[in-house]
Amino acid sequence: MVRPSSEALVSGEVYVPGLPKEYVTAKYGVPADDIAKLASAENPHGASPKAVAAVEEARQRLDIYPDWTARQLREAIGAKYGFDPEGVVCGSGETEVISMVIRAFAAPDDPVLMHAPCFPLYRIYANAEGRCPVYVPMGKDFDPQIELYLETLKKVNPKIAFITNPHNPSGQMLPEADVRRVCEAASEDTLIVLDEAYVHYSEETFGMDLLREYKNLIVLRTMSKAFGLAGLRVGFGISANVDLIRPLRLIKPTWNMGQMQIAGGVAGIDDDEHVQRAVRTVVEMREYVTAGVNNIPGFRAVPNSRANFFLTEILNPELDATRVFNALLQRGVIVKDGSDIEGLGSRYLRVDVNLKKHMDRFLWALGDIRA
Repeated sequence: MVRPSSEALVSGEVYVPGLPKEYVTAKYGVPADDIAKLASAENPHGASPKAVAAVEEARQRLDIYPDWTARQLREAIGAKYGFDPEGVVCGSGETEVISMVIRAFAAPDDPVLMHAPCFPLYRIYANAEGRCPVYVPMGKDFDPQIELYLETLKKVNPKIAFITNPHNPSGQMLPEADVRRVCEAASEDTLIVLDEAYVHYSEETFGMDLLREYKNLIVLRTMSKAFGLAGLRVGFGISANVDLIRPLRLIKPTWNMGQMQIAGGVAGIDDDEHVQRAVRTVVEMREYVTAGVNNIPGFRAVPNSRANFFLTEILNPELDATRVFNALLQRGVIVKDGSDIEGLGSRYLRVDVNLKKHMDRFLWALGDIRA
C-alpha cells in the first residue's frame, strides 16, 4: 500500500481559517451586508486601488508565462526597502514562504523553535515535513517570556527560530531590544525568521533595519493585511544576506506567482496612502473596541495588542469559546474560536479590528450573549 512520507500527512492537523460570510447567511439568514467578518484579519478598506488597477491591466497577459522568479516584484520590494532584489523571494502568500523556509533550512528531525500558541502553520508545516517543533510557552496575558525563549534557544540550538511580531494570535509586540537579543544569542547555524505579517498595525519599522546587522535573519511579510490583497496571495521573504534567499528560490514551485499577482504586488507595494488609511482605522478602533469589551461583565480584552486583532478572554465560567463563537455567529459576527488554535484554548476568542459599524455589532452581540 502506498503511504505518504509522514504520518502527519495522514492524520495531521489541518489549518482552520475564518468562516466566510456566505456560511452565516446560509445557516442563520443574516444578510451578508450586516455580517461583521472578524476572523481573517482582512483590511477594513478593501484592496489597494493601485493594485486593483494593475491586476485589471495584467489580464491582457494571461497567455504569457511570467518571470519564474517574479523579478519585477522582487525589484519593486527591493527598491521599497533598500535591498538587493537578489535578497528577495516571493510566494503565493507569506504562508508559502514559511513552507519554503522550513524545507530549505531544517532537515528531518531538526528542531524548529516557536512560541505556544503560535501561528498554526509553523507547527503544521514542520510536522508535515518531519521536523520537530519546540515550544516556548507564553506567560500571563501572553507575555513572550523572552528569558525563557533565549534559554530554550541556547539549549536546543534549533535550525530555525520563529519570532512573530506582532504575535499571532495575541497581538503582543516584542521590542527591538529583545529581537536583537534573540539574533545575538542564536548560533551561526540557526536561522532567525522574523514574521512581520501584521507589523504595519504596530506602527514599528525596526525589523527591516535589523537585516543589515544580522546575517542569519530573514524577515517575512505579506500583502494580505495592510495592503488588502488577501485574495491575490502575495507574500515575500527578504534578507541582506542573499545566500539565505538562493535556496528558497531553488525550492519554490517554478511559476508560483502569476501575472496578476506580480502586477498587483508591484503596484500595491507603493500604495502608502491605502496602507496608512488602514493603519489609522485599526489603531483608532483597537482602542475603542477593547475598551468596549472591558465594559461587558464576563469578558475582558487581553491588553497591549499591536496587531489588527486582539484576544477576548471569557471570564464567565458558564461560557466557553465554542459556545460564545456559535452564539456570535447567530448574531451575524464571525470571530476565531480559541479552541481551534492549539495552545490558546477554550477561554479565548481572537477578534479582528475593523470598521466602527462592525465593532459596534460585535460589542452588541457580546453584550446580548452575556444578558
